[in-house]
Amino acid sequence: MASTPMIEARGLTKRFGSTVALNGLDLEVPAGAILGVLGPNGAGKTTAVRILTTLSLPDSGSAFVAGHDVVRDPAAVQRNIGVTAQTATLDELLTGRQNLVMIGRLNGLRRAEARVRATELLERFDLADAGDRLLKGYSGGMRRRLDLAAGLVTRPPVLFLDEPTTGLDPTSRVRMWGVIRELVGDGVTLLLTTQYLDEADELADRIVVVDHGRVIAEGTAAELKARTGGARLDITLSAASVAAPLVLERFVSGEVHVSHDGRRLRAPVETAAGLATTVVRALDQAQITVDDIDIHQPSLDDVFFALTGHPPDAAEDDEGSERSEADLAANR
Repeated sequence: MASTPMIEARGLTKRFGSTVALNGLDLEVPAGAILGVLGPNGAGKTTAVRILTTLSLPDSGSAFVAGHDVVRDPAAVQRNIGVTAQTATLDELLTGRQNLVMIGRLNGLRRAEARVRATELLERFDLADAGDRLLKGYSGGMRRRLDLAAGLVTRPPVLFLDEPTTGLDPTSRVRMWGVIRELVGDGVTLLLTTQYLDEADELADRIVVVDHGRVIAEGTAAELKARTGGARLDITLSAASVAAPLVLERFVSGEVHVSHDGRRLRAPVETAAGLATTVVRALDQAQITVDDIDIHQPSLDDVFFALTGHPPDAAEDDEGSERSEADLAANR
């Protein structure tokens, strides 16, 4: 018998005036797993997180977190979640330690308990040396790690990370990835929204691709990549050759496409060890000289382009207006 998902959404819809933020969104995350939610700005990712964390109400549909209905029992949901939002919510005029202690106190911990927990988290996130410095002196990577620590003060079983590495340099991103992996190792269930396809590829057990407020594809990274048709052979010849496509036919799994100048050839292939070397030898035997050869493995960028018709960074940037309208709705 399958266990109850720690995060579940069914048919969520949400409109802000004429803008459809969610259009029947379905999500499911089992315990101890990471679900990566991919989508461009304005796809509805932040709206979904706001609903699942009880900051906004859906127009229709249902959602449960840790077995609790987000609409009917928001207090129970809040007791079971931690949230790291896109923008920091900590006080820059307090130290890192003071921020964590304050959050612990606001969540019902005794002062001594809050101090102990703050020390534990500062050490875990490699912030012990900076714990008594004012937050305004922290680097971007340090701030994001403290944001994540703040979401864990109460040891929640479910954590929502809304684009946690946006704006970080590559080194800080990789460091944050290590922290996220440790959390899952501890049994935390994670929903991770991101615009970075390599991030979802690196971290997520399963991925959903969201566009225009609905899920347009889901699966493991490998399953999604397989939807693009597998690997691709790209060859550049020294000179055009009408014989080259005929030579390639026995190595490829589909039609060989030839550029207008006849020098560049492309075809789908089944990945095999030594394939590139074998192809070059066959062309050499046919007295066809190769300038360059590459077997391109499909990436999540390829998946995104195949599904939406545009790269992930070319979408209309309307997430900001979606968020501001959500803020207004949440405060009415």
